[in-house]
Amino acid sequence: MSNHTAARATAVSKEFDGGPPSQFVALFAQTPDYSPFKTLFWFDWGPVFYRGRLDGSANVLCVASDPGATERIANRTLVGDAGQRIQGFLKKIGVTRSYLCLNAFAYALIPSRAKDADVVLRASEHVAWRNRLYDLAKGAHVATIIAFGGEAQQAVNLWTGKGSTPVISMPHPSSRDPKKLIDAWRAAVVQLRTIIPADPDGLPYPPNYGSQFLETDYERIPARDLPFGVPTWLGDDAWLRKKSQNVEHSSVNRPRPDDRHTLIWKAPVT
Repeated sequence: MSNHTAARATAVSKEFDGGPPSQFVALFAQTPDYSPFKTLFWFDWGPVFYRGRLDGSANVLCVASDPGATERIANRTLVGDAGQRIQGFLKKIGVTRSYLCLNAFAYALIPSRAKDADVVLRASEHVAWRNRLYDLAKGAHVATIIAFGGEAQQAVNLWTGKGSTPVISMPHPSSRDPKKLIDAWRAAVVQLRTIIPADPDGLPYPPNYGSQFLETDYERIPARDLPFGVPTWLGDDAWLRKKSQNVEHSSVNRPRPDDRHTLIWKAPVT
């Protein structure tokens, strides 16, 4: 094997997500029709459903709003800047693998149309399908549900099957109120460390949040959460946050005016 081939071989992760089990595939195939509401979403890129454990081993169910541009590239949710913040949060409560991440919407929501999308969130067929998904995801082991942001909190409130499972409502990781965000996340870390059992490699706990987000509060997305064959740097935008001095946080962007049909994906220079 040449040195070049060996280098390429070592860059391919041996641990990856092989895709959803058949019962989830069947349910994903029954996603309600978003086409009547297509002006509210980046509709033509299709849905993105999950990241994490679909095998019943999740202790924590995270619900966020919707998949973004990086999530479309990865075909897994919460992979971009917001997802790397949530991964860092999970690490602070000792959870390194026993989690599952879902969304309120299966399609990427255009932020300026968020209020208009309430009708989709509450539409009977969407509520029924989403609740079936959450029921299947909850399984027997989920001890806590974490709802990140308003859309997620509404979706969880409409979920009748959550029963008495504790729900922690937190600001979305992309909140524009950084003090409220980090204060709430810091308090949640203290609370959840007493509720959620740490994974075997989750101890000792990392330091809790300070007064502002630091690069050390982010965590890369593990290869086991991503499909086989993606670049090893997908899910780790530390290089971009450092380069852009916190102005540009995502390696994938939707350029205007053709943002509904074009994505630009940047790779780090190696």
